[in-house]
Amino acid sequence: MTVHREWLRVPCAIVRGGTSKGIFFKEHEIPPAGKLRDAVILRIFGSPDQRQIDGLAGANSLTSKVAIIGPSSRPGVDVDYTFGQVSVTESVIDWRGNCGNISSAVGLYAVDEGFVKPAEPTTKVSIYNTNTDKMIYATVPVKHGRGLSEGDYEIRGVPGTGARILLEFDDPAGSVTKKLLPTGNPKDTIDLGSKGKFTVSVVDAANPVVFCKAEELGLVGTELPTEVEGMPGILELIEEIRSVVAAKIGIVREAKVATKESPAIPKIGFVSKKRDYKSPDGKTISAKDIDFVARLASMQKMHRAYMVTGGVCTGAACKIEGTVVWDVLDETARKSDVFRIGHPYGVMDVKVTSNAGDPAKLIQRVGVGRTARRLLEGYAFVPKSVFKNGRG
Repeated sequence: MTVHREWLRVPCAIVRGGTSKGIFFKEHEIPPAGKLRDAVILRIFGSPDQRQIDGLAGANSLTSKVAIIGPSSRPGVDVDYTFGQVSVTESVIDWRGNCGNISSAVGLYAVDEGFVKPAEPTTKVSIYNTNTDKMIYATVPVKHGRGLSEGDYEIRGVPGTGARILLEFDDPAGSVTKKLLPTGNPKDTIDLGSKGKFTVSVVDAANPVVFCKAEELGLVGTELPTEVEGMPGILELIEEIRSVVAAKIGIVREAKVATKESPAIPKIGFVSKKRDYKSPDGKTISAKDIDFVARLASMQKMHRAYMVTGGVCTGAACKIEGTVVWDVLDETARKSDVFRIGHPYGVMDVKVTSNAGDPAKLIQRVGVGRTARRLLEGYAFVPKSVFKNGRG
């Protein structure tokens, strides 16, 4: 960091990973974990503010994410990676979970910043995620010592094409709760009194997710994110279910504090049987190209496409008999190891390596293809007062 009279200059990069964007910092170039680090990051992002007008973030949960990267001291591991979901409207950074889309950019960043020795045509980067105490492996296309961003691989929700990065989550079960099924059941009933009873499956793989039945929420399941966000009653209902589950699985002490104390964990979504629907850009997503329809929400907003960690968890739920995700699959899909998730913009393929003979290690590895691209590198300017006040 460079010190000037009124501000400090903090090196950073803005990198797109999958369908998200994050601000990346090297671990040694920002304060250590604690109140000061949070204050600095919030100021760089421009939070709290609905527009984040005085910061670098994009006024949306998908573009208000932070990644902190450093060399790992663990044998056989290239980098340690810490993820934070930075609230747009509150002075809160949720450090409890991980983001798969941002994870897909970590390998590219590690290659370009010299954390690993590049090798052509691909370099496999071993990543330890500090949030979940789990390993992730990113296979990054490399040319002339740099990670490739241009290619012919398309992920729906990102314009154009890019170089395919294979992202694999090793033993993803129990990332936050230490259990694949945090309640011990493939299905549970959440009783909200006069609002009704709701069937949910709570699965924890890469991130904990609460899966609901679209029809029980009064939805078809193919609604676009903007449509759901135009239904405040549905958003409130989804958040109430999520909050009750957060308390039930020990994320928070009671449901009423979940929105404030753990706004990002667990995630929540709803699923329905496969059917044709239209994407936001007017393209038809055909039922024959998907195995089921799914939508996810995070930070009290609908995800515009589909989270990678959510995809990993959804893939895991497909392999667990009796979950609400299992229920919407046909017999052919249930026997598969590759699941085609119909999300708002198209299809996400998730490959699940499982071991039916060992329930404790049922989900061994989950892989998904992503793209990533560095958008900017430079310095964020932080008022010196933040460092003074952020120490408390």
